[in-house]
Amino acid sequence: MSGFNDVRFPLALAAGARGGPERRTEVLTLASGREVRGAHWAGSRRRWDVGGAVDTLSKLHDVIAFFEARQGRLYAFRFRDPMDFSSAGPGANVSALDQVLGQGDDARLRFGLRKAYGDVWRAIGLPVVDTVRVAIDGVEVSNWTTEGGEIVFAEPPAIGVSVTAGFEFDCAVRFESDRLEGVVEAFDIGRAVKIGLIEVAI
Repeated sequence: MSGFNDVRFPLALAAGARGGPERRTEVLTLASGREVRGAHWAGSRRRWDVGGAVDTLSKLHDVIAFFEARQGRLYAFRFRDPMDFSSAGPGANVSALDQVLGQGDDARLRFGLRKAYGDVWRAIGLPVVDTVRVAIDGVEVSNWTTEGGEIVFAEPPAIGVSVTAGFEFDCAVRFESDRLEGVVEAFDIGRAVKIGLIEVAI
């Protein structure tokens, strides 16, 4: 993928992330007091500040090295959202039955990975490949490969059978700024003022 480095932001620094999904909604208040609301984005976009996890000079050095390797905002990369990185619920193990991907029709080979949030679906583009599990009609199978965010079967699932999957996943993000500001407060105490990350489409 152009403009994307398939490397993950260090997990030890992701653990202190603050942030989550945001949406863009226009709200118009009418003279009657009623509101008319419209969504500008089809889905949400996530933002985080991971600066809070940087509390030593060693961690600050790691962040600077990662930032320089990505050339600031130029290259996107993988980031594991500590609040939402699995098809299963919090604390639960991934199961091949976690998420419904669709139904077989005896012709379709490709099924996009996705995660449900109530009635809203989120496409998953960066699965952690060695965590993916797939089932057809409730029975786990192995006759598939992954290509990006898709499951590709060697043979098409039969008509009407349910295709499900479980997985962990990352988000594609970039640095929010081309500037990284750090502070050295003592011999081995360093911190970052702010490290903004923003989700991007790949």
